[in-house]
Amino acid sequence: MILVLNGPNLGRLGKREPDVYGAETLEDLADMCRETGKRLGHEVEVRQTDSEAELIGWIHEACDGRIPVVLNPAAFTHYSYALRDAIAQRTAPLVEVHISNPAAREEFRHNSVVAGVASGTIAGFGLQSYILALHAIAEMNATS
Repeated sequence: MILVLNGPNLGRLGKREPDVYGAETLEDLADMCRETGKRLGHEVEVRQTDSEAELIGWIHEACDGRIPVVLNPAAFTHYSYALRDAIAQRTAPLVEVHISNPAAREEFRHNSVVAGVASGTIAGFGLQSYILALHAIAEMNATS
């Protein structure tokens, strides 16, 4: 099992700034992730929330279950020390992903408070960032 967790406003994919985030919807993303997981021999569950508390609860669930995570923290990336502290408890790989490249956007997006406690970060490849992250997790699981 791999959890693919998405933070605030990602439920609006396909409607929200398509010039930045593309025309695909969250359901398109979920289908891509589940199909990629199947090809890699992993069940994938995709979730999205606009709630910081709910996202932290899901991270705790992953920590307790030793479940790998692909995480797009969205806006929480830049300021949620509570999310960072939850991720620091991880017991399995966690890859931070971003659809766009935060370093190429507004200055406030340049800092990630979660990057330092993630296994790695993949950004700027559109929805392909998630596919790359799933491959990275599958590889990390195979070598551990």
